[in-house]
Amino acid sequence: MKLSLSILNADFSRLLSTLERLADLVDYIHFDVMDGHFVPNLTFGPVLPNSLREKIALPFDIHLMVDRPAFYAPRFRVRPEDVLVFHVEALDPPDEALAAIKELGCRVGLSLRPRTPLAVLAPFLDEVDWVLLMSVEPGFGGQTFLPESLERLRELRRLVGTRPITLAVDGGIGPQNVRDVLAAGAEVVVVGAAIFHASDPREALLNLWRAAGYPRN
Repeated sequence: MKLSLSILNADFSRLLSTLERLADLVDYIHFDVMDGHFVPNLTFGPVLPNSLREKIALPFDIHLMVDRPAFYAPRFRVRPEDVLVFHVEALDPPDEALAAIKELGCRVGLSLRPRTPLAVLAPFLDEVDWVLLMSVEPGFGGQTFLPESLERLRELRRLVGTRPITLAVDGGIGPQNVRDVLAAGAEVVVVGAAIFHASDPREALLNLWRAAGYPRN
């Protein structure tokens, strides 16, 4: 398992110090970029991850929940190990978004809403490095995991086959279901509310690793 820590529910007034304290327990930092159009919420644009890029060594997992990913992608400062994820349902044609992200030299990911058929991914699977399966409706943190996501994840694993694609899952994941998500085929779990809604985020991360069967000290 690899863990991507979503900052959406973090205390932004202490964000850098919090991430530094938790960095040894996570593999990626996950940024939910929302434009208020693709989803009915507005978070932040490139300025936040760009301001942290030189201060944090961990790879960034930047989730573009925006109508125009091809337009906005070049505004992000990324490294080769970072991943920029956009939605197949966005207004920009997927081919344009794929090309724009590949020009940046980082990894490229594709995501889809819970009710979007997995078959729409098929034409692009040879072009992407990640697929991010949403297990809640995108737009807000702290939602309840949709149980049908486990079967969708198993189906996605079959669809991907032997391609070298990382499968990530985002939404409602915590100690109560992380093993089920991993057993269904996930390689990266995106977790935020279960960590930042806890009184001690570091202990919550340790509990999650234990629940997943990978205890950390």
